[in-house]
Amino acid sequence: MSVLQYLRTESKAEYVNTANALYVETLHLLTHLSSRYSRLVAQPTARLAGEVQDYAEKANATYPSDEMRKKVRKEFLLHAVASLSALDVRLTQCYILLRCDKKGIVNSRQEPRTDAEQTIDRISEQTGLLIEQEKTLLKKVMESDAKR
Repeated sequence: MSVLQYLRTESKAEYVNTANALYVETLHLLTHLSSRYSRLVAQPTARLAGEVQDYAEKANATYPSDEMRKKVRKEFLLHAVASLSALDVRLTQCYILLRCDKKGIVNSRQEPRTDAEQTIDRISEQTGLLIEQEKTLLKKVMESDAKR
């Protein structure tokens, strides 16, 4: 039986789902880079997004039942936060590249350039929201773990 939408609460593991969504959106953005930029920027940026996802999964898989596991989980969460901050900087650099050089936007469907720019703006807004949400969720989990 499902729960009515207005009665639903946020899952304690929502940070894992957000990290996964952030990874997908990051890859979606990177596919819009031209080949001259993607060779330089895409792989390190995708790696950072993958690290956020991996550390979130590892932290979620480590239940803080004793002091050793609490310490390990805290380290995973701290690594996720650090990778998230680095990803934020890398994505900002990608947006700057795309905004400065309009030819850097690849549009596989041959839409007019303004549509491609709108797509980039939408993706950048979505990734920004996901980054802020992930930061908040990771901080909540770390605060919750500290109280245990």
